[in-house]
Amino acid sequence: MRSKLFVPGARPELFAKALAGDADALSFDLEDSVPETRKAEARASVAEFLRSPAVRAAAKVIVVRLNALDTPHFEADVQAVAQSAVALLNLPKVESAEDIRAAVAVLERVEAGSGIDRPIRLLATIETPRGLRRAADIAGAHPRVAGLQLGLADLFQPFGIDRGDAANVHATLFAMRMAAAEAGVFAWDAAFADLEDAEGFRAEASMARRLGYLGKSCVHPKQVALANEVFQPDAQEIAAARRIVAAAREAGAQGRGAFVVDGRMIDLPFLKRAEAILASLDSSTSAS
Repeated sequence: MRSKLFVPGARPELFAKALAGDADALSFDLEDSVPETRKAEARASVAEFLRSPAVRAAAKVIVVRLNALDTPHFEADVQAVAQSAVALLNLPKVESAEDIRAAVAVLERVEAGSGIDRPIRLLATIETPRGLRRAADIAGAHPRVAGLQLGLADLFQPFGIDRGDAANVHATLFAMRMAAAEAGVFAWDAAFADLEDAEGFRAEASMARRLGYLGKSCVHPKQVALANEVFQPDAQEIAAARRIVAAAREAGAQGRGAFVVDGRMIDLPFLKRAEAILASLDSSTSAS
C-alpha cells in the first residue's frame, strides 16, 4: 500500500474517479474535509458508494476516516460504513489505549448486528503530543489495530514546530515507527498539504520509506504517482531480496540459521526485511 488517497466524503462526484485511479488505497473522509452541516449527507453518500458492485470488485484497500470518538457523529459513522468492502476504519486523534477499546466495543456491536463475518481493522492516527507519547500502547491496545498513521499538521502547526526542518520530521517519524514496531503493526506516513511542492513531498516520503513506513497519504491525485514511485522497491532491492529468500531456504534445509549472500552475513532480521520487500511488491501489484 504505497499510496492512500483521501477522498472527501461530501464530494460523491469524485468517488468513481478515485476508484479508477492509481492509488493503492482510498480513504473516504468523513472528518476534516466535511463541514459540520454536511456530516449526515457525507456519511450517507459514502455508505451508498461502499455498497456498489464497483467497490466490491476493486483491487484497492478501502479505508474510511471516521469522526473522532468524542464527537456526536462517531457511532452513526460506524453504523453506516462498517461494511464488508471496508478493510480499515481510520480513527482520528487517538490518544490512549482506552480510545481504541471504546472504538472496538462500538464496532463489535455494529458488526454483530449487521452479520459481518470478517472483522474490520483499525488505523489509528497519531496527531497529538499525548497520542505520540502513548503510541506504543495505542498500537498494542487490541488485535484490531492494523497500523498507526501520522498526522503532522495537527502535531506540528498548533505548537509552532517547523515542518520544513527535516530534523523535526525525522524525530517524529522515528518515534512513531518505533511504537508501531514494538506492537508489530505497520506505520503510514502523513499527508503533505503543499500540492505544488513535489520535491518536498518526495523528500518527506523518502525519509519515511528509509524508516520502514508502508506508504504515504495523499490529498490530491497528483501526489499518488510520487508516493507509488518512492515506496516501490527498485529492481536491485527486489533481486537482492529474492536471493536472500532463496538462500534462506537452502540454508534451512542444511540446518543453518545464518548464511552469506552478496558478501554479507545474513540471519533472521535480514531475512524478515527481504520477505517484507517481496510482500510489499505483491501487495502493490495486486492493488494496481
